[in-house]
Amino acid sequence: MRSITRAAVGVLLALAAFTAHADAYPARAIRLIVPYAPGQGTDIAARYIGDEMARELKQAVFVDNRPGAGGNIGTQAAAKSAPDGYTLLIGTNATHAANAHLYTNPGFDAQADFEPIGMLGILPLVWVVPPASAANGVSDLIRMAKARPDALNVAISTTTCRMAYELLRQRAEVALFPVDYKGSAQAVTALIGGQVEFMVDTITSLRSFIAAQQVKALGVTSAKSSKLLPGVKSVAEQGVADYELVGWTVLYAPKGLAPEVQRTLTAAFNRVIARPEVQDKLLQMGIEPQAKSGEELNRFLAAERPKWERLIKAAGLKPS
Repeated sequence: MRSITRAAVGVLLALAAFTAHADAYPARAIRLIVPYAPGQGTDIAARYIGDEMARELKQAVFVDNRPGAGGNIGTQAAAKSAPDGYTLLIGTNATHAANAHLYTNPGFDAQADFEPIGMLGILPLVWVVPPASAANGVSDLIRMAKARPDALNVAISTTTCRMAYELLRQRAEVALFPVDYKGSAQAVTALIGGQVEFMVDTITSLRSFIAAQQVKALGVTSAKSSKLLPGVKSVAEQGVADYELVGWTVLYAPKGLAPEVQRTLTAAFNRVIARPEVQDKLLQMGIEPQAKSGEELNRFLAAERPKWERLIKAAGLKPS
């Protein structure tokens, strides 16, 4: 009887210790893996959100940059980390939707290895033309493209830009000729110089050129007009049904978090992202805040993965 009592006491003490540990989360610094280089846009946003999360959680949050392979190296490192809440990841539409179809073996499963905590926001793109172009809206772009199939060029600088074109090709049944550039700066130089007729890129990359009237905005790629570019209607609002293609940034944790740790992280993140000053700062960084978490975020991500797969395959891009 005495041994049974001692065993029962041992179990109770273990449970109490576990509960105390869970209640104490976080008890030490949290690592936030960013799978991109320091100074890149995602890194800047991650550092800002990390600092705000640290204030909420009353523990340090330090950024660990692990760039390479389109974000795969850092994302793989996060996937292999313990699901204890002390390693988090900033993931994007590249790491968690596109890369599974652009790389033969990215080294992780975006769905099976991670659980989302909350969305920072979206990064809409915008279709633009030179100021002298006859196009003043998306309907003009479509009309011009259909009048001269495959004869008009669109400047492309990233896979996301290519997918924005691919979706327009499917939804509006137009055929432009995509011209690849190594970066947004080269692409917009070509557009302004008259080497291409159209361009699609992130609002962040183009809004200074739009403000200076060096290029003309036709429509944004989010479902509705964007706070990042007031006064410009979306492609969908101009009549192209079901057109929506945006970049996005989400805070993830390795799969297997204890429920109480996930609740703590989600609650802290939601408080951060709800603050007006945080939303204003994200807009300055080129991210349109989107307060998605829980089932709403799961539904969004579940719809994004097959969308990117279809577009990548339709574009004829092969895994490397």
